[in-house]
Amino acid sequence: MPLFNMHQIRAHLGHGQRLLGIDPGQKTIGLALSDPLLMLASSYGTLKRGKLGAVAAEIGRIATREGVGGLVCGLPLSMDGSFGPAAQAAHDWTRNLSDLVGLPAAMWDERLSSSAVNRMLIQDADLTRQRRAELVDKLAAAYMLQAALDASATQSEPD
Repeated sequence: MPLFNMHQIRAHLGHGQRLLGIDPGQKTIGLALSDPLLMLASSYGTLKRGKLGAVAAEIGRIATREGVGGLVCGLPLSMDGSFGPAAQAAHDWTRNLSDLVGLPAAMWDERLSSSAVNRMLIQDADLTRQRRAELVDKLAAAYMLQAALDASATQSEPD
């Protein structure tokens, strides 16, 4: 299945369908879920990173249970915005995941999402390093999905 941009994937969704944000880390995959109006992203949970077939099966179950019509996966661009080896690997992984799950997917720049979430957890929540490690992946997925939702929201005409 080809990858879409955020405007295309929003247009592809049926009424009330949600988007599932996916932040694939080295050990865990953070998940976030939009509301049916595509205005708000909330952290959903994490999956242990493993074989793509098993991950896709679990994401498929979540998608069915939660009314998900599309996936938004993190795109780890280089700090200068270039498309390096990590971005290529994420692109390939996302295309394969989309094919296996049978849902359209878009990718969104995830640069600094984990850093922003960690900074917030340290400054505002004063959490221990272990507790931050448990939360950062799913919160980074929500941060990334919220940015994608905000950037792709249709702007209403001023009165």
